Amino acid sequence: MSTPAPASIDELRGLLAGQLYVADEGLATSIYLALKLGRPLLLEGEAGVGKTEVAKVLSAALGADLIRLQCYEGLDVNHAVYEWNYARQLIEIRLSEADGAPGSDRRARAGELFGPDFLIERPLLQALRDGQQRPPVLLIDELDRADEEFEGYLLELLSDFQITIPELGTIKAAAPPIVVITSNRTRELHDALKRRCIYAWIDYPGFEKELRIITTKVPEAPAALAAQVTGFVQELRRAELYKVTGVSETLDWVAALVALDRQELDAATIERTLGMVLKTQEDMQSMRSERIQEMLNRAKSPGARGAGRDAPARG
Repeated sequence: MSTPAPASIDELRGLLAGQLYVADEGLATSIYLALKLGRPLLLEGEAGVGKTEVAKVLSAALGADLIRLQCYEGLDVNHAVYEWNYARQLIEIRLSEADGAPGSDRRARAGELFGPDFLIERPLLQALRDGQQRPPVLLIDELDRADEEFEGYLLELLSDFQITIPELGTIKAAAPPIVVITSNRTRELHDALKRRCIYAWIDYPGFEKELRIITTKVPEAPAALAAQVTGFVQELRRAELYKVTGVSETLDWVAALVALDRQELDAATIERTLGMVLKTQEDMQSMRSERIQEMLNRAKSPGARGAGRDAPARG
């Protein structure tokens, strides 16, 4: 059974909005096409702009299971696809020997050691075998952190939605999962993988979109506070900082300010809570009191509603 794609892009945006996710027309179109065409969705962008959240809200909106593979350097087939339960196999061998069974029986039982009962399914295999009732959402998160060899291994999965296990043969999905791949672009992904995907770049939001995200995700935040935080974060993104503030940090900051019962933003509060949005010692030290006040003044001015900082160029 396949999960029906939304009938239109507007319907999809409505589903995402129902999960408190604000998607612009371009991103919504890419998600819609990925669902409609049954193609993997590749999302690139800086950390904290909402790439992983797309898979989570799709899972919730479509009523599908979410299966997540978090990538890292050294990730291999044993941790991503499957491995054999060696401890259980060893116990089975010992039991067979203790039973005193004839040699032919022991050999037959040994042949069963590489059967489904001894197979440990990891996320990729789970995603292929979990779609009998409703295809799951498979999130392959931060693929750029994994080695190029593992990326190459994914090509069979993304092309034919199947995995080959030498001892069992080829396992093909009855209903292909909805695949969302994210990358922070710490390295370039192969063209062969990109060709198999619908691609979208998620940029830092401009003022209006980020304010809409804040009011959607943290509706209890006072209007003045939400607008001032948005303006100040936009100023931070235009500053020369080591680590640019993402949307997730913005939301954490607003939630913290609401917990502190702040109605508006002031320089003293910013200094005390700056660790919510800046994550390096160098950036914290660069934010002197005078600089904070200057940025806050600009954030509160009508002219502060400009576009967000452009994503850094990468070669």
